[in-house]
Amino acid sequence: MDNGVAIFTPYPFQVGERLRITGGPRQGDWRVVGLTDAKVTLECPVSGQRVTWARFCYLVERRGDLPWPQEEGQRTTHHPSSSQRARR
Repeated sequence: MDNGVAIFTPYPFQVGERLRITGGPRQGDWRVVGLTDAKVTLECPVSGQRVTWARFCYLVERRGDLPWPQEEGQRTTHHPSSSQRARR
């Protein structure tokens, strides 16, 4: 299948940034609370849960017209498995 080339660029996270991840096990609203060269620490604005993952995101679009966090009923839940949770 030769349909061209898909190009992905790692996203340059900034502490304090608000994120909405729209799919996969990390989906939901998050705030960036910590960074290293290899890891990003995110906090859920509703539950306060913190997780640390290898940097992973790619920007699809930036919008200023969305409520954050999402209102109850619109919210997708995110409950990472214990293997995905930050280890302290």
